[in-house]
Amino acid sequence: MERTLHRSIALWPLAGWLLLLLAPVAAEAAPNYKLKSGPISKICIECHDEFDEVLRRRVLHTPVAEGKCAGCHSPHASDYAKMLSAPRGEICQDCHHDLTPETVVSVHPPFAERKCDSCHDPHGTDNRMILFRAGSALCFECHEDLGKKIQSNRFAHKPVTESCLKCHEPHTSSTSTSLLKKPQPALCLECHKTGGAAFRQKHNNYPVEKGRCTSCHNPHGSDTASILYDNIHPPVAEKKCSECHAKPGAASPFALKDRGFEICQGCHYDTVNDAFNNAHMHWPLLDERGCINCHTPHASPEDSLLKGSLIEVCGSCHADTVARQSRSQTKHDPVAEGDCVACHSPHGSDNLFLANEATTPELCGLCHEWQAHSSHPIGEKFVDPRNPNLTVDCLSCHRSHGTEYEHFLYFETINQMCVQCHVELRR
Repeated sequence: MERTLHRSIALWPLAGWLLLLLAPVAAEAAPNYKLKSGPISKICIECHDEFDEVLRRRVLHTPVAEGKCAGCHSPHASDYAKMLSAPRGEICQDCHHDLTPETVVSVHPPFAERKCDSCHDPHGTDNRMILFRAGSALCFECHEDLGKKIQSNRFAHKPVTESCLKCHEPHTSSTSTSLLKKPQPALCLECHKTGGAAFRQKHNNYPVEKGRCTSCHNPHGSDTASILYDNIHPPVAEKKCSECHAKPGAASPFALKDRGFEICQGCHYDTVNDAFNNAHMHWPLLDERGCINCHTPHASPEDSLLKGSLIEVCGSCHADTVARQSRSQTKHDPVAEGDCVACHSPHGSDNLFLANEATTPELCGLCHEWQAHSSHPIGEKFVDPRNPNLTVDCLSCHRSHGTEYEHFLYFETINQMCVQCHVELRR
């Protein structure tokens, strides 16, 4: 007995080496679960009888159509939800690895996050490409506001009424932003012919076919004729392009007559002059692009010809502030709603941080009745014991753009906050 035991122990290292040598072969071989004979799907349906309805759908995922449930699922046990044999998303890449081109300019977030089942049913649907919903209806489940706007537009863009995929790629674009199939104007010129006299006349004889069509036209439709954006810069609406640009017959017809804020100052003199009279100015106004850092010069779907919503425009520079608010336990309404100008002047101010009021209590007091909120002394008479250069105000305890703690506090509990100044009460 003892000799046999010693002999078995001696063979273990040899067995281990054999396992290591055979491991690659086993990995490359197809899983052999020794299941009953016949299509695997029939075995699964013995328990999953509700799946019988799925098999009657018009479009089936190839593994399902071939009865290969074990192509995605482990029949015994798994570390992943739905008994998947690999993490969600990764399992799709095993077969669909050719969907990502070598060069990617823009990518659809669900695809980047490998959430394939946001759009596709992994088993089957009645829609092509096993999509949950047909046509643009699927897109509008996420792009809800855009869908509503498209439905309500007085003037429609024909491709949009047919399918989003007329202009956009569903996964990635290797050539353009916004998942466009081609960059502008090449994409637009596939449908719109620009050689006729009528086209030239409508565009004041400027060679707009070489420009960016969406600087004036809303590609998703609008309430304005010629699907121009609903807010149009008066010189554009009045076809006075040469007020800002060179003449259409010039060597560089799109060249601007001046740079920065100077070109806007001719019409918007009071706005520019008021901004320069402030002690502090918003720096984008002062560089060579000037006003068009934030505003579009031709037309926009947003008020004041902004390039996007206020939170998008401000967030293009102040991304850290927007990100902080998204992490904040307590949301500050002006930031959460993208109403930055509730507290800050967009052009210039005599106050620090371009604030709309001279002091923090005055600014916060526009919305908050801080006198009723706390009996804590606030104001210029009260020096912050942590820094003799500062007085006690709302920002002594609260961070206006949010923190990881409730009520914008700098610390997790009120006690921790208070003992920063009241050190004698620390325990």
